[in-house]
Amino acid sequence: MKISDYISPAVFNMPSSGIDKFFDLAYEMKEAISLSVGEPDFVTPARITEAGINSLRSGQTYYSPNAGFPELRQEISNYLLKRFQLDYAPKDEILVTVGASEAIDIALRAVISKGDEVIIPEPTFVAYKACVSFSGGIPVPLQLNEEDKFKLQKEELLDAITPKTKVLILSYPNNPTGAIMTREDLKEIVEVLKDKNILVISDEIYAELTYGFKHTSIASFPEMREKTILISGFSKAFAMTGWRMGYACGNKEIIAAMLKIHQYVIMSAPTVSQYASLEGLRNCLLEVSNMRNEYNKRREVLLQGLRQTGLSCFEPEGAFYAFPNITATGLSSEEFCERLLKEEKVVVIPGSAFGEGGQGFVRVCYAYSLDSILEALGKIEKFLEKCKCNALKQKSG
Repeated sequence: MKISDYISPAVFNMPSSGIDKFFDLAYEMKEAISLSVGEPDFVTPARITEAGINSLRSGQTYYSPNAGFPELRQEISNYLLKRFQLDYAPKDEILVTVGASEAIDIALRAVISKGDEVIIPEPTFVAYKACVSFSGGIPVPLQLNEEDKFKLQKEELLDAITPKTKVLILSYPNNPTGAIMTREDLKEIVEVLKDKNILVISDEIYAELTYGFKHTSIASFPEMREKTILISGFSKAFAMTGWRMGYACGNKEIIAAMLKIHQYVIMSAPTVSQYASLEGLRNCLLEVSNMRNEYNKRREVLLQGLRQTGLSCFEPEGAFYAFPNITATGLSSEEFCERLLKEEKVVVIPGSAFGEGGQGFVRVCYAYSLDSILEALGKIEKFLEKCKCNALKQKSG
């Protein structure tokens, strides 16, 4: 028997992330300019870091309660009510997790049985399909369209629903497109779901990063509160990716089921990170606002620069990604990214890494300095000029 025969087919047959290939290539090419990693270039605000250090110095190095420190859950409850008008009881409707990624995984494992279908609008975060498959569910991709600004449409959702549909994953503001769903947009989706036995896992990790619109959660609709598992965390808005802090909110029975899995496989989120996050919620929302303002400046520079190179790009209104259309080059998303890296040493991510609907696009992250963005834009423009010349040569030949 081969060793590979011991590996679960769901894991063995799952392809590696389409993002990792470009991370590895960029790592080997030290001089490359990377606009690839979805991570703030800001360091964690000093007060948050000091709170973490002080917790260690004062001997706070023990396990926390499984669901997270009560005071942190209370602050998460206060924050969600103040910022997004979401009311969750800290005692039994909030669970602190190791990043939003763990929350997504255990939410799916808590509610999915073998054969249940999960609708996943794409392009979207790469982990959803894998987590659904690992839980025994069936991922059902639903391709979104650029002409709709990559928003989920009522008609598309209705077409995707079957008697086996158990969950819809919503991810807005969206990675990789930068799309958002306004309250008016969500009303149409609520009309579809309010009388159906379908849960929503709403990944709102970028909720603080919107430009021109205030984020609305589908959980804020009374008809959807009990049927929505809200996922969020501290990584993006608070520049705390390495602290690995997330949380899930929802109906207390679902949260209790998620807590069972969390208890057995994780025990509790890191104590030091919980103390740091507590400080972030209490005293660092101004820093969050300042970072959002800086991202907005970079967004405007990147969007204008991409359009000046000749690439078509709809205006992203959330997160920190642009999703330009590269079909005019005649290259696939993978070819475009591989050639851009090898010829101009700029790293962006193929849209196809985020689902079939991302083919013909690339993800460009603007959580980088303006200098890096401007230098990368110059190199992209140079690369596109070469693509045009090659296309003209082929035509004349």
